[in-house]
Amino acid sequence: MQYIMMFVWTFLLSEMVVYVISSMNAEPFHFETGVFVAIVLTILLILMIKLIPDEPVEKH
Repeated sequence: MQYIMMFVWTFLLSEMVVYVISSMNAEPFHFETGVFVAIVLTILLILMIKLIPDEPVEKH
């Protein structure tokens, strides 16, 4: 469920960014660009979550 919600939020935010940037550049809005960005960012975020250790650090 965590990954699904991560994709939903990434999707919404990336679509918003693509819309704003395309409006500022007077270009047509492309829905597919936001979907592609959302998929790539979700995969990168999942990889970051898996690579960062979640273990307590020993005191030295």
